[in-house]
Amino acid sequence: MTPPEAPGDGTANRGETPPAASVCALETLRNRSDFLAAARARRQGTASMMVQARRRGDDTPQIRVGFTCSKKVGNAVARNRAKRRLREAARAVLPDLGRSGWDYVLIGRREATAERPFDLLLDDLRRALRKLHA
Repeated sequence: MTPPEAPGDGTANRGETPPAASVCALETLRNRSDFLAAARARRQGTASMMVQARRRGDDTPQIRVGFTCSKKVGNAVARNRAKRRLREAARAVLPDLGRSGWDYVLIGRREATAERPFDLLLDDLRRALRKLHA
């Protein structure tokens, strides 16, 4: 599964924006306190990532997600590549399997996140979400 792309044949009209990969209603975690709260909650490890999840106390129905990779993953290029792959996996899976009112943090793993085939990365995220919500 690949993200949507702009039309390759040049059929997009002038001023028309091509379809973007961020069409779902996920909100990104930005505050350190949100990441720390998720770290104290449930977690599930997979071959390609660690998923932390917590139910928020407020009544907002939004699914929020954060992404992080430590320096163990590699240099900045490797960390950013791993986070881009996690971002695309979250866009594909969380609208269907994520629960509203929950925060999720996806943590990249050394070598595995960047090199694992994308369909297996999606399966890992689906499996982790099923176990977290079981």
